[in-house]
Amino acid sequence: ISSVPKKLKQSNESLGPMLFSLRNIVVHACKHPVKLARVMSSTSMSSIGLLGPGDAAQLDQDLFNECGYSLDQLMELAGLSVAMGVAKIYPDPCNILVCCGPGNNGGDGLVAARHLKLFGYTPTLVYPKRPQRLPFTNLTKSCEVMNIACLDATDIPTSAAIDESYQVVLDGIFGFSFKGSVRAPFDRLLESLQSCRVPVCSIDVPSGWDIEHGNPDGLQPETLISLTAPKQCAVGFHGKHHLLGGRFVPDFIAERYKLKLPVYPGVDQIVELDKH
Repeated sequence: ISSVPKKLKQSNESLGPMLFSLRNIVVHACKHPVKLARVMSSTSMSSIGLLGPGDAAQLDQDLFNECGYSLDQLMELAGLSVAMGVAKIYPDPCNILVCCGPGNNGGDGLVAARHLKLFGYTPTLVYPKRPQRLPFTNLTKSCEVMNIACLDATDIPTSAAIDESYQVVLDGIFGFSFKGSVRAPFDRLLESLQSCRVPVCSIDVPSGWDIEHGNPDGLQPETLISLTAPKQCAVGFHGKHHLLGGRFVPDFIAERYKLKLPVYPGVDQIVELDKH
């Protein structure tokens, strides 16, 4: 060994810890192949898999019927994921306009607004049509008691008003079940969102998009937070940030729909997806 050149000896010594780490990885892979496969899982949208309209609706029903989830439980989990996604991409607490429709996406928006308020943001709701049934009435009340301002159909802001008063817009108007044309008063709200200069973050599906084909002439958000798994229309999303939320899908459900869900880092409820 004494005859080995000094530089080569130093190189071998520096490789020691690396080789030891590689040995541990190989041993771990032999003992825990499934766990290693999950750690090595891809965060590219194409690798995860995409949901069409039928599968997206049926997967929700499977979560209800086979996994014991209730609608308000899933909304709470989804809304928390959305709030964490907003906080990740827009980390400075600011004024945020949360636009809610009459369906489940609107419920996710209500939950997200509450959590964002607790995170230090100042959310304002735009909620033109409020369903008078559970869980929406309870979700609305939980925002009211936290003094979250709420605008109705008579107060829909213009794009200029949005640019003046808010730094981020959260779009929770329509989800994957949307079909047909946008009717009043949501047509005016979507026009404002399309014209404003403030970054828009959409929940699951940009409002007004067809779940299969998207809408190249419609709303083009800066950020998309897919829930459970990306929908087929996400291939037409060309914004800056694509996140996945919904850390509540059991393995057997994911396997049923041929989804290869990524590993969420630490205790996060969201994971950022690769653009390719």
